[in-house]
Amino acid sequence: MIKVILPHQNYFNMKTFLLFLAIVSMTSYTLFAQDPEQRLKEKGIVLPPPKKPVANYVNVVRSGNLLFLAGKGPTRPDGTDITGKVGKDLTLEQGYEAARSTALNHLAVLKAELGDLRKVKRIVKVLGMVNCEPDFTNQPKVINGYSDLMVEIFGEEGKHARSAVGMAALPNNIAVEVEVIVEVED
Repeated sequence: MIKVILPHQNYFNMKTFLLFLAIVSMTSYTLFAQDPEQRLKEKGIVLPPPKKPVANYVNVVRSGNLLFLAGKGPTRPDGTDITGKVGKDLTLEQGYEAARSTALNHLAVLKAELGDLRKVKRIVKVLGMVNCEPDFTNQPKVINGYSDLMVEIFGEEGKHARSAVGMAALPNNIAVEVEVIVEVED
């Protein structure tokens, strides 16, 4: 329990006390706020180079303080796509890792666009699509690979609204595809 003792009125007034509390609050927030660049280093994560679009579109469009990132899929460290249907060709765990790889690809796009991931204010909305058979129903568990990494890197600001759906097929037979909307600092 913390006991606050206010000094005599001559030395301290309520406005000064409230200003002191505000400064302490802001300092505490700054000390405990997530630094995504540092978090990547702590986890030993090196972002891959962002992949160029494979058709007539761009990786990201900015509208005001929102970034709309094009759908990306998972890749192996050598840059090849992770393919197959989750639940048939890939296990649930492999699907989770494919979604995590997709998150890394989006982080690479964000880094290329912004120059510094500290400019990300919030991961707003995620649409995760899983390449799977009609009877597969664990799409949310697969897309957790994406969501979990965003929270690991951005903390509370990484928590987002989300949809996780199954698809009969995805381009080039990739295991997952994810779109994301990100709020950034002006």
